[in-house]
Amino acid sequence: MERRGWDATDRDQSRVTHEDAGAAPVTVIGLGAMGTALARAFLDAGHPTTVWNRTAGRADDLVADGAVLAGSVDAAVAASPMVVICVLDHAVVHELLDPLGAQLSGRAIVNLTSSTPECARETATWAAAHGVDYLDGAIMAPTPLVGKPEALLLYSGPQTIFAAHRATLMPLGRPDFLGPDPGLASLYDLAMLDLFFASMTGFLHAAALVGADGVPARMFLPYAEQIVAILPETLAGLARDVDAARYPGDEDNLDMEVAALDHVVHASEVRGIDTALPEVVRTLARRAIARGHGRDGFSRVFEELAVSTQN
Repeated sequence: MERRGWDATDRDQSRVTHEDAGAAPVTVIGLGAMGTALARAFLDAGHPTTVWNRTAGRADDLVADGAVLAGSVDAAVAASPMVVICVLDHAVVHELLDPLGAQLSGRAIVNLTSSTPECARETATWAAAHGVDYLDGAIMAPTPLVGKPEALLLYSGPQTIFAAHRATLMPLGRPDFLGPDPGLASLYDLAMLDLFFASMTGFLHAAALVGADGVPARMFLPYAEQIVAILPETLAGLARDVDAARYPGDEDNLDMEVAALDHVVHASEVRGIDTALPEVVRTLARRAIARGHGRDGFSRVFEELAVSTQN
């Protein structure tokens, strides 16, 4: 059925499933795995929760536990002062919300749809033109962790809007506010994923390398963990060098590290393992050396990454 608002009668009826009927009503649009986890976290925290999804059947379990299924997007938006949307991309966000026009005015939209900083900023401009209080966000946790304290959610946009809705967003996980630029949450999201995927690929390449000589990945794992254990200190040093634009090679330098990378590439070639990953790293280091930076530390590679070779 359609739901146009949340009144006192609705709150009385919700006490069967909500411990705190005074908690702020929320709407969740999009019930994929992540959207369902978001709605579940709100329900578990006692928030009267309205949901909408193209495939209504995905809401069955949530409705059984007290959520209200809206019959349309406009009914879902009208049901709560704050709407959380988590769909495929920003194009779908616009497809769903653009037709509502003035109906969105005065609402808070928290967009947890994965995208790029450019899309986030464009959507924020669109929201401002429609009188919408807009926050862009990124969920830096797998679905099983949503609703737990260890889940990290990033938000960016006007600080006043974040402050006004921070308490309502708390059940989803730890909220980190990054600043007024609405593109920051997406930017941090992509940068963290960049690091995550590179790290996973590095481990898989290493597992292929030792595996070619009959060493199971599980046997190599403790040694991989030993290397990973020094990363926090290493990353802190890299960040210091990058921010200072100084790349000292006091403890090691690119000339030494290219020799090690040569060995990795050679061992991979001999074993018939794809060499693309170590070759990318070696190419960056060799470029820096060719520019006269062989005595600098590995952090000098940042300069090769920060400027496109197309420029």
